[in-house]
Amino acid sequence: MKGIELRPWEEGFRLEERFNMVSLLLERHLEQGRGQRVAIYYGDERITYGQLGELTNRVGNALTGLGVEPEQRVILFLTDGPQFVATFLGTMKIGAVPVPINVLATPSDVAYFLNDSRAKALVVCQEFLPKFETIRSQCPFLRHVILTDGEPGGHLSFEELVKGSSARLEVFPAHKDDASYWLYSSGTTGQPKGVIHLHHDLVYCVESWGRHVVRFTPDDITYCVPRLFFSYGLNMALYLPFYYGAAVVLSPYRQEPALVLENLRRYRPTLFFSVPTSYGQILREIEDNGAKADLSSVRHCVSAGEALPGPLYDRWLGRFGVEILDGLGSTEVGWVYISNIPGKVKKGSSGLLLPGYQARIVDKNGQELPPGEVGDLLVSSDSLAPGYWNKHDKNKETFMGSWMRTGDRYSRDEEGYFFYGGRGDDVLKVSGIWVSPLEVEQVLLEHEAVAECAVVGAQDEMGLCKPKAFVTLRSGFQPGNELVVTLQGFVKERLAPYKYPRWIEFVNELPKTATGKIQRYKLRQLPGQGAGPSS
Repeated sequence: MKGIELRPWEEGFRLEERFNMVSLLLERHLEQGRGQRVAIYYGDERITYGQLGELTNRVGNALTGLGVEPEQRVILFLTDGPQFVATFLGTMKIGAVPVPINVLATPSDVAYFLNDSRAKALVVCQEFLPKFETIRSQCPFLRHVILTDGEPGGHLSFEELVKGSSARLEVFPAHKDDASYWLYSSGTTGQPKGVIHLHHDLVYCVESWGRHVVRFTPDDITYCVPRLFFSYGLNMALYLPFYYGAAVVLSPYRQEPALVLENLRRYRPTLFFSVPTSYGQILREIEDNGAKADLSSVRHCVSAGEALPGPLYDRWLGRFGVEILDGLGSTEVGWVYISNIPGKVKKGSSGLLLPGYQARIVDKNGQELPPGEVGDLLVSSDSLAPGYWNKHDKNKETFMGSWMRTGDRYSRDEEGYFFYGGRGDDVLKVSGIWVSPLEVEQVLLEHEAVAECAVVGAQDEMGLCKPKAFVTLRSGFQPGNELVVTLQGFVKERLAPYKYPRWIEFVNELPKTATGKIQRYKLRQLPGQGAGPSS
């Protein structure tokens, strides 16, 4: 178990019954003498594996001292940085379950996450504390609030708790099928789903993708634009680099193009991970604003979260000479399971199926389809989540024994490359994050000017999916740019900012069925309409 090469995709591979993922992410590096290697680049700081191990142990002991027990949840409402990593690993090391949540969450979202998970502790930074304080009285299960920075006030001080805790901590002997972490995914029209992952799950992800796509090494330095609360960020900025004993660049700030370019120059990462929206923004920063870019250290660029448009791939490759390796994954699967491979990129495709995964493309009756035909994509792997927390109906709909219904429609060519063919429902992927059209519609309908509305995915100038709203107005209101801005601001005030409609089109009526149901597919078929794939 202490060696790097586990080969979980090979037949007969089995993990020990007692297995805690922290033993591979941190403990083995310390045991094998890599304590002085840099684990995290953070501003001017260089945190070694030894320092990270000590902070992780102190956090774990602090949580144990507060009465947090194995299997209990701990919510992480934090910016990216060493405190996030140590809290995540420290929680897992004592057998409890870290649950990172979206830093763009609204107060009502935070209340839902705390109550649905029944978390006993919340670790939060000063920046996000106001969102929590407005809903504190609505969270009966919460026992401890730990503030990582600033004056703690009536809360516990992270710094003081860590300072007063031991730097030695044994790894809790979890069962390989115990829950190791949760992430909340909001891919349906209902409330967010708590995706449960077990200690053994991510071994399959990091081994398969790390070895067969980028050939990860301990000398790599990774830089990932998506944040740690997001499955993409958690894998690329925590699981993969720490599994392989590599280093990661972390930043607490919003990853605007200028900052991304500065970090690329400053830290010289070897692996760069982003989403198509960010790749497009970086190119615009260079082309429109004359920004300087240095990718000379980067051996691979990776994209996931939403479809990578062919023209964007061409522009990036033409400017930097580095392929973008696009792939398809999901929170439920754990990480990317279909990916383009260096030197074998097929533009416009999601790539090839990776070792350790099975995939089927089926018709509505469950019959497998031949190459070239579009159907529903199913996936199977040992990395697959066992299910959603407290979502019985959704579990029955999504998980079918060892298989999962992804909700994506795909085709596969004769060479085995997968091509996206649409969604099986109305949900959208915007900047790599799920958006429910119904959620946006419900907010728009609260405005006095809106009689009816429908939200679909539309493509921006880069070919990326963004929400577009079709709106019919109440009597006494007139369409116009001023009302567009007003409605967009109305949504921004009530939902996370990435959910607001980038375009609003006023129409006299919406297409409907004979029973009065809005036909969104007709709106999607209008010129310029489209929706992005899942990942």
